[in-house]
Amino acid sequence: MVKLNKIYTRTGDDGSTGLVDGSRTAKHGARIAAIGSVDEANSAIGHALIAASDHAAALTRIQNDLFDLGADLATPAGESEDFAPSEMVLRIVPAQVTWLEDAIDTLNETLEPLTSFILPGGSEAAARLHVARATVRRAERDVVALAGDEPVNPAALAYINRLSDYLFTLARAVNGGEDPLWTPGANR
Repeated sequence: MVKLNKIYTRTGDDGSTGLVDGSRTAKHGARIAAIGSVDEANSAIGHALIAASDHAAALTRIQNDLFDLGADLATPAGESEDFAPSEMVLRIVPAQVTWLEDAIDTLNETLEPLTSFILPGGSEAAARLHVARATVRRAERDVVALAGDEPVNPAALAYINRLSDYLFTLARAVNGGEDPLWTPGANR
């Protein structure tokens, strides 16, 4: 259980922040950029949830998973890291990725195949989901950048990739098949 008695600690005033293993790292580093982008994505999903309340259970589950992802990213890999979770180490696990895949498949069963790219919009709920999707895509780029420098849990990479697919599919479902379609070169 997390217990926060004090919100400010002053320990980050020097431009560093603490990681789960007790080490400190620069706030402008790739690991903190990835964690921050995941946090921003979580906030965007919270904003989308207000308009997509029919999907509150799934979106709340995802928000919780994103906190797990943040904890995973805040725990640097050990020398012989296999990214297995433990009592002391929280990691994204393949079952969380599978849940997203199953949810995407279920949503897709109700949708017609795409005949064009879609414009991010339609209903208010879909528009908010598309903003969340784009924010997740940025978070994915930051996590991939971190993985270019340091080991990152492969399940974490898969999760953030699948999440944008889920949000895209959910936005389509929320639009009820009335997606605004891109017309290439329409305004030449």
